[in-house]
Amino acid sequence: MNSVRFGYAKAFGGLMLRDFRVLRRGLAPFVTRTVMNPLLFVFIFTYVFPHIGQQIQAGPSGVSFATIVVPGLVAVGMVFQGISAVALPLAMELGATREIEDRVMAPLPVSLVAVEKLVFGALQGVLAGAAVFPLVVLIPAVPVQIHVASWPLLIVVILLASLTSGALGLALGTLVRPQHIGLMFALVVVPITFLGCVYYPWATLRPLPWLQYLVLVNPLVYMSEGLRAALTPDLPHMPVFLMLTALTLATFAMGTVGVRMFLRRTIA
Repeated sequence: MNSVRFGYAKAFGGLMLRDFRVLRRGLAPFVTRTVMNPLLFVFIFTYVFPHIGQQIQAGPSGVSFATIVVPGLVAVGMVFQGISAVALPLAMELGATREIEDRVMAPLPVSLVAVEKLVFGALQGVLAGAAVFPLVVLIPAVPVQIHVASWPLLIVVILLASLTSGALGLALGTLVRPQHIGLMFALVVVPITFLGCVYYPWATLRPLPWLQYLVLVNPLVYMSEGLRAALTPDLPHMPVFLMLTALTLATFAMGTVGVRMFLRRTIA
């Protein structure tokens, strides 16, 4: 039994090393897709707007808009990376090219091949989230007030958020056909971004109670609010226990759907 588990672990590690080699060869596209979206948003809303007199007042007195969006930008960077690193390649590999067949021949259960995709996407999500911090510190023309209230909380939230991003990418990559990739961005990626409490705290939706509760189905809400609790604790945010529980459940639910659909489309 131990020898079998060791063999599985070795094969799992081999798939990870293979993906890292591919990532290293495509480092420029990885950096571009990681940095471009938050770079443009930070530049326009926290640098250009203040200089042309269009500063957005979105928070309590004395709190800049740049401070409010920092947690959300980190979260959305992780989600974009999960989709770009897992969903898009997987949709192509499961499509006409059937490149996924090389992976499922690895000496480990097919379900673990799907889990490896999720884990590798999560690791890229952590890198994507970390890449946002220099942008929101160096570019804004207004002060950014970041204070880490709890490093353990920040680490746990980032790990859970990255796993949730990987699980989301796995689920979308196995559910969406290659010919519908453009539709996925229109119907999934754009709505979860604008309704993910990226640009505003969840508590500010109180005047719209129907919308405040409707967005709770969006996992990006809990990522943004969790990072807000860890990075900008003085701003209103959800209870920590609720956010961590929701992220755990979202990872399990979407990961389960993704693994089952992966098995269905590779074994069938």
